[in-house]
Amino acid sequence: MKAKAASIFYCTECGNETAKWAGRCPSCGAWNSIVEQAAPKAAVSPKSRGNMLPRAKAHPINDLGVTEELRFPTGMGELDRVLGGGAVKGSLVLVGGAPGIGKSTLMLQICSQLCQSNKVLYVSGEESPHQLKMRAQRLHVVSERLFVLSETCLGDVLESVREEAPDVLIIDSIQTLYNEALESPAGSVGQVKDCTMALMQLAKGQGITVFVIGHVNKEGSIAGPKVLEHMVDCVLYFEGDQHMTYRILRAAKNRFGATNEIGVFEMRSEGLAEVPNPSEMLLSGRPEDAPGTCVTCVMEGARPVLAEVQALLAPAAQNVARRTSNGFDYNRAAMLMAVLEKRGALKISSCDAFLNVIGGLTLDEPAADLAAILALASSYLDKPIGNRVAAIGEVGLTGEVRSVSHLGQRLSEVQRLGFERCIIPKRHAERLESITGLKLILVSNIADALREIARS
Repeated sequence: MKAKAASIFYCTECGNETAKWAGRCPSCGAWNSIVEQAAPKAAVSPKSRGNMLPRAKAHPINDLGVTEELRFPTGMGELDRVLGGGAVKGSLVLVGGAPGIGKSTLMLQICSQLCQSNKVLYVSGEESPHQLKMRAQRLHVVSERLFVLSETCLGDVLESVREEAPDVLIIDSIQTLYNEALESPAGSVGQVKDCTMALMQLAKGQGITVFVIGHVNKEGSIAGPKVLEHMVDCVLYFEGDQHMTYRILRAAKNRFGATNEIGVFEMRSEGLAEVPNPSEMLLSGRPEDAPGTCVTCVMEGARPVLAEVQALLAPAAQNVARRTSNGFDYNRAAMLMAVLEKRGALKISSCDAFLNVIGGLTLDEPAADLAAILALASSYLDKPIGNRVAAIGEVGLTGEVRSVSHLGQRLSEVQRLGFERCIIPKRHAERLESITGLKLILVSNIADALREIARS
């Protein structure tokens, strides 16, 4: 009697392995995300492992030199900003995002600049060399130092790396790559982990900078970058609506730089264009003298960015009022609505409330609290705040308005874009230097801020 092949169960959301199937993952709590696959073999193909890299030796840390320049520019200032000043030699960078968001376009575009001083190998498991050539012509990427390879077998890819000896390797995408020594299909958790481990050894052992593209979908049916975050040096997420032209690049993990920087791009017919001033982009098309809108300034790394918060309150059609938030944390929005009703004496519990941040930006810092409060109150009172008024401040449960960090830098950005007044916390305001052309309105609580709306 033939023995039954061994199998394992893993979660497509987080990659956690279990001995048996369960309706809910015990690690991440996702429902119906556990699938079965054949257990991987213990042996690993020597074609993809041992003969590629020499045996590593330990070195005293005092004997190691750091005189060699480790960073080099990618040719895109927004990408260099998110990476921490440029790509690091010998690093493994994961670029994740939904299919069709523009990851492949971004990687192919940077090849034009990278090829000026580096040899680049672009490996695609999704397109043929002729298709890559057509896309490169559309993006105006032409270089004799750019080599393309259409391959999905890990062993063949590593052989090509040995033959070509590139300085930069781009894999598009990790879900299409497979190790023939494993029986599991391409895109499974085992294959994705094994291929990424081989690429990491390649990057560290030979000093090759490796960019890996990984797809993420809402269903989690494909092993996405979440499984690989602990293995790579840098994790970048490309976000945005496919039906909108703007894209935001964020760093979720970066061993060589900060993780709070963002890069803004605009998708055009000729490719991705950098947006050096995202504040003007996010405020373009703002309605004149419309109730329910307020501008705030948030810090994205070292860059101040102005964002428009919109709110709409309408009488509830049912007994239970609806609460919807887009680009603003839902729980924090619900808390601010409760504070506005309790401390601001506005009966909004019987209204459907909708909160939205324009431009696809996600506001996750408390400095946007005051703007959200004023936008909600403006919509409820049906009274505009004013086109040249901004608001910055954190709101507490007692209705107090608290100070935020980098207030001076935020106010300079507000004044630069032509705003005339800015509502800020009263505390610590005496430490601020006066800004020409910008009137500061100091408030201690949301009641003071609401009175300013009534006066406008």
